[in-house]
Amino acid sequence: MKLNTAIPRPEASVLATNKVLRNTYLLLSMTLIFSAMTAGAAMSLNLPHFGIVITLVGYFGLLFLTTKFSNSSLGLVFVFALTGFMGLTLGPILTMYITAFSNGHELIMTALGGTGVIFLGLSGYALTTRKDFSFMGGFLMVGVLVAFLAGLGAMFFAIPALSLAVSAMFILLMSGMILYQTSEIIHGGETNYILATVSLYVTIYNLFLSLLQLLGVFSGED
Repeated sequence: MKLNTAIPRPEASVLATNKVLRNTYLLLSMTLIFSAMTAGAAMSLNLPHFGIVITLVGYFGLLFLTTKFSNSSLGLVFVFALTGFMGLTLGPILTMYITAFSNGHELIMTALGGTGVIFLGLSGYALTTRKDFSFMGGFLMVGVLVAFLAGLGAMFFAIPALSLAVSAMFILLMSGMILYQTSEIIHGGETNYILATVSLYVTIYNLFLSLLQLLGVFSGED
């Protein structure tokens, strides 16, 4: 009697990783386009800013549902619901920059271009070098939590200098998150492309807003 002693080949894990990576970037592209469409709709309708409470409740609520159903087709529905909602919250912010600054369109396009260059550059570096950046996980989580709380403090107590510092911190932290999240996909730490997409989308969203805020302060023209 011949026993089946086959050992999984390394190629199998590589193919699985490539599939997660491919699905992640495909879904990420679709969600970014959909988010841009909802942001454009919000600008066309001249929707008011949603406010911090509605934004946080909507974000964390949809994030919870996306995570809960990440292993089913409903997860895709909630991914688009989440990213579409974030696009709606972005629209009023973009409208504010366009109306507040004479070069508002230029600031937005510069922030968008900078976000694209940073994301493509760092993710490309992680993909080509295949370095393991998992050691950054704990530091990044603590850093994001501290920056988030500092951002709330800057908002409630109206401290412009702290707000700028938080934006600079977020740019550095989101850059680290791109390396970390891409590395997690490459090395099998993240095998769910829906969760990987959400992580990268939120990173790109925060990176864009942080760049836009700094550009508004240092390059905005009334």
